[in-house]
Amino acid sequence: MGKKLRLFPRATIGAYLIAIALAIALPILAFVALLLVQLEDSQRDVLRRDTVQDAIAIARSIDRQLQDMSTTLRLLATSPELERGDLAAFHDRTLTALGSDSMFVLLVDSDGQQLLNTRRSYGTPLKKMSNIPALKHALDSRRTEVSDVFLGSTSGAYVFNVTMPLATSPSGAAMIMTQNAEELGRLLTTDGMAPGWSAAVLDGTGHVVASIGADHLAAGTLFKKDILPALGLSSGIYQNDYTMPRDLLGYAQVPGWAWKTVVWGPIASVQDSIANIWRFLVYGGILLLLIALIAVYALARQVRTTIQDIADMANRMGRGEIVAPIETSVVEANQVAVALSNASFDRSETEDRLHLVMHELVHRTKNLLALAQAMMRQLAKQTDSVDTFQKAVADRLDGLARSIEILTSEQWSGVSLRRVINLHLANFLQDPQQLQVEGHDILLRPEAVQNLGLTLHELATNSVKYGALSAPEGRIRISWTDVEEGAAPMIRFSWEEMNGPTVKTPLHTGFGTTIIKTHAAAAFGGMVQVDFLPEGLLWVLMAQRSAVEQKAGTHS
Repeated sequence: MGKKLRLFPRATIGAYLIAIALAIALPILAFVALLLVQLEDSQRDVLRRDTVQDAIAIARSIDRQLQDMSTTLRLLATSPELERGDLAAFHDRTLTALGSDSMFVLLVDSDGQQLLNTRRSYGTPLKKMSNIPALKHALDSRRTEVSDVFLGSTSGAYVFNVTMPLATSPSGAAMIMTQNAEELGRLLTTDGMAPGWSAAVLDGTGHVVASIGADHLAAGTLFKKDILPALGLSSGIYQNDYTMPRDLLGYAQVPGWAWKTVVWGPIASVQDSIANIWRFLVYGGILLLLIALIAVYALARQVRTTIQDIADMANRMGRGEIVAPIETSVVEANQVAVALSNASFDRSETEDRLHLVMHELVHRTKNLLALAQAMMRQLAKQTDSVDTFQKAVADRLDGLARSIEILTSEQWSGVSLRRVINLHLANFLQDPQQLQVEGHDILLRPEAVQNLGLTLHELATNSVKYGALSAPEGRIRISWTDVEEGAAPMIRFSWEEMNGPTVKTPLHTGFGTTIIKTHAAAAFGGMVQVDFLPEGLLWVLMAQRSAVEQKAGTHS
C-alpha cells in the first residue's frame, strides 16, 4: 500500500499551536501594516495638495499687494499737481497719500534719471535709478510690471519696483513704487505648516525676494538652481530623489506677474504620527507575539498532559481493563474520557455476551446438524436415486439457509412473522398479488423461525408443483389468530390455497408431507391438520403461543 500523502508534517501539539498563533497574528500585523502604508500614501497625497494650496494662498496675497501698489500708482498718476508739473507739491501729496515709511515713489524720465524720490527731501540731487533694464522693459511693453529684486543705490538694501509707464504725462516717463524686499516678508506666513517648513517669493530670475521659515533665505539669494527649471508656469509639486530626497516643494505663479511663490519642507515632520504608529506597530507586534507564544506554550503543556492522560486510559482499555473517567481542564477531553470509560464497560459486557453467544452458537449448530441429519435420513428412505436425493437435500438446505440468514441478521434474537413469510415465498410467487397475509404481526423465536420456515418452504414447493402457485390465477391466504383453549394460550396458523387446479389426495406421502405434518406438530408442541380439498390445500397448525412467540427484550 502506498504511503499516504500528508497535508501537514508530523509535529507536536505545541508546534501546531505556535503555528496557529503565528498564522493568526502575522496576517493581522501584515494587514495593519498595509493599512498604514495606505494611510501614509493618503497622508502624502493630502500633504501634496495642501502644499500647493499654501503656495497658491501666498501667491494670492502677494498678488493683492502688487495690485494695491499698481492701483496706488494709477491714482497718483491722475493727481493735478503732476499734470501741472508742480513736482514739489506732488512730492508732498505723495508722502501724505502713502502714509507709510515702507513704500516710496520715484518719478523718472525715459533714461532712468530720477526726477523725484520720496525717500529723499524734494530738491535733493538725485542719480539715475539702479534698475534701468526693468524700466526699459516696462516702457517697451507699456504695462505695469514688477521688477526682479535688486540692491537699491539710494536705500542700500534689496528692493523691488512696480513700474507704471506714463504715456501722456509731461512730468516724466514712468512712475515707480519701490519697497524694501524684507517688508514683503511680512505677508508670508508658515502658520498651519509643520515644523521645519519654509516659504519664499521668487522673482522672474529665481532670486529670493522674501523668505520665512526654518530655511530662511536672504533677499537676492538665488533659489535652488537645480530646481528652478522644473517649476512650471502655474502651480504644482516638485519632488526629486536626488535634489530633494526627503523634502517636498509646492509652487504657484503669482497671477499676472513674473514672480512665483514656493513652500517646502521635510516630509518626515508632517508624518511623525505615522512614524510613531510604525514604531508602535513593530514594538507592539513583537511584544504581542512574545506574549502569544508564551500563552501558547502554557496551553500546549496543558493540552499535552491531557492527551497523555487520555492515551493512558486508552492503553489500559486496550489491555482489557475497566477505566474510570478522569477530570481535566479541557471540556472536550473530559467528554472523551467519559466515552472511553463507557466504552471500557461496554467492551467488558460485549466480551461477556460474546462468550454467551459462542456457547449458544455451539448449541444451535448441534441442533441444525441434528435437523439436517434427520432430514437427510428421511430423504434417503424416500428417494430412489442419488440425483433425486441431492436435489431434495439442496432444496431443503436452501430453505433452512434462508432462515439462518435472517436469524443471523437479527443476532438470533427473533424475527417478524411477516418477514419470515415474505422471505420464504418471494421466489415462488409469479405475482405479489398471489399472496394474502392476515394477522397481527408477532416476533418469532429463533427455533420457530427455522421450523416454520422449513414448513413454509415445503408448502410453497408443493404448491408450485401441484397447487395454486402452479397457475397464474392461483392465490394463497396465510392467516393466524389467537385461540384461548385450556390453560396455555394457543395460536392458530393456516395456509389456504384457492383458484388453483383441482386438488386430489396423494396416494403416498413423501418427505414434504412428513415436514408439514409430523415435524411441524412436534416442533411447535401442537397439532397439524391437512385437508386436500378440491378447491385447494388447507393446512392448519394449532401451537402453543410460548413455543412460537419471542417476548420483547428476551433471548432464546
